[in-house]
Amino acid sequence: MIHEVDEALRTLFRAEAIEGAQISVVFDAPTRDWAAKVNAPTVNLYLYDIREDMRRRERGLHNQYDEQGRVVARHRPPRYFKLSYLITAWTKRPEDEHRLLASLLSCLLRHEALPPERLTGSLAEIGVAVPMTIALPPPEDRSFADVWSALGGELKPSLDLVVSVPVTDSPVYEAGPPVGEEGLRVGLSDHGGEGAEPSGPYATTPDGRRIPVYGRRPGAPPRPDGDAGGARRSGIASRVAEGPGQRPGPSEGPE
Repeated sequence: MIHEVDEALRTLFRAEAIEGAQISVVFDAPTRDWAAKVNAPTVNLYLYDIREDMRRRERGLHNQYDEQGRVVARHRPPRYFKLSYLITAWTKRPEDEHRLLASLLSCLLRHEALPPERLTGSLAEIGVAVPMTIALPPPEDRSFADVWSALGGELKPSLDLVVSVPVTDSPVYEAGPPVGEEGLRVGLSDHGGEGAEPSGPYATTPDGRRIPVYGRRPGAPPRPDGDAGGARRSGIASRVAEGPGQRPGPSEGPE
């Protein structure tokens, strides 16, 4: 992913900023020793920081479909990572370096994202934009002077380029079987397999179906006659067995 961004930036600069000039585009750390070896016009894109772009993080899962349009798996949305490049120009004269930096800045300002025709590999396959920003103020926890101090070199005019790269590597969760037109069959029972005769206290509905009495486990032994709780549940059973619109008579209610 990172090397694909490097190649996209290299081809973009050669096509729109350098335009065939004999100028090298490299990605080395611009240390003091490296600078002493530069003997030709060079544009240096030093990748000095990689961190996630939290503003672009999404929640939830994305569906993955098969040829019939059914959901077969789910995965997390892409996560974006900010690649920060320190762009410098190296020539024999400061005026030439400034002119080269101006050409690079003008090239980058013409694009809010890496041009799709410059993308290769996985970045081209994803098919989403790769946004970038140029010459924005650095965050509070970082300054360009600190970067140059860490490199051991002298402070030099530079451009700060930040490219937000989508990364799709994430766990894939397989989806369950689809629900057909017949729906799902759900039931609660203590008796044997399909076709077994139910046992225990049951009530009969107007359409002939047998349903267990509310609050009683099928197959449980009957309660004593003096159990008030059983009497109350018996009244509930009578109401459960009634059809819609029927009301219990005076003798059918709970005692």
